Amino acid sequence: MAAANWTFLHPSTFILIGIPGLEAYHLWISIPFCSIYIFSLLGNCLLLMVVKTEPSLHEPMYLFLSMLAVADLVVSTTTLPKILSIFWFQHRVIHAGACLAQVFLIHSFSTMESGFFAAMAFDRYVAICHPLRHASILTNSVIAKIGLVVMIRGAVLLCPHPFLLRGLPYCRGNVISHTYCEFMALVKLTCADTQKSKAYSLSVAFLTAGLDFILIVLSYILILRAVFRLPSKEARLKSLGTCGSHICVILMWYIPAFFSFLTHRFGHGVTPCVHIIVANIYVLVPPMMNPIIYGVRTKKIRDTVLQVFRVSSPRDAGTGK
Repeated sequence: MAAANWTFLHPSTFILIGIPGLEAYHLWISIPFCSIYIFSLLGNCLLLMVVKTEPSLHEPMYLFLSMLAVADLVVSTTTLPKILSIFWFQHRVIHAGACLAQVFLIHSFSTMESGFFAAMAFDRYVAICHPLRHASILTNSVIAKIGLVVMIRGAVLLCPHPFLLRGLPYCRGNVISHTYCEFMALVKLTCADTQKSKAYSLSVAFLTAGLDFILIVLSYILILRAVFRLPSKEARLKSLGTCGSHICVILMWYIPAFFSFLTHRFGHGVTPCVHIIVANIYVLVPPMMNPIIYGVRTKKIRDTVLQVFRVSSPRDAGTGK
């Protein structure tokens, strides 16, 4: 009897139901999801290849962008294959160990993404507010140390999450109303006192994504103040254009991230369907859009990609170059 109770309260598998209320449309929803995943893989791999092969892109902004691309690939690859297996083959079962691994990878690498955004904001601040000292401040050694700190922070602070979940009794069953394993989605299945686990999760979220967002906002306040002091209108527009792509990417990541985080804890009036869709946007869309936005808006990357595919611009063709 005790063994049966243990098995019931500590299931060896969980069941992911997908998007609640839209099960009949899973096959159609899989089409944009699969397209997003393909574009994410191609875009981020191409970005990494371009930055690696082009020496002129071995600068702080592009090195941090490469680190972000790796984190994007991990997040999307951790979630999309399982989501597509649910949509296509109704393979909803996931082993408890794989579920906890997914929790760790999603949350830790999402935290790393936030850290890389903050690092890129710092790079833009130094480049615009202290241009003469940019190269001396952000040396390759400093860039490597910042990247290492971001990675260690994400891994260490999020490492307790699977262990906090592992020992909980899941008396409300093993059916997760989500497309992937997520910390709060699993906590809702328990009947134990989870106040400490929730408090730890909330503290980590504030010390990572919350603090990063505050630092990013402060960086851009200082950047905008410096930009609007520039005497030339052309210089102001160029500086704002340089930061425009970064701001777009940041907003695409933080808006759905904060919505998903706050909805789990305080948004009891939000329908599960809307919440799960936004949660999927948070892990799927930014990895696809990051290389597209930076590729389109950043001249160096755009020109290098054209060279890789041996495509000449109309101007080059007209001048015979």
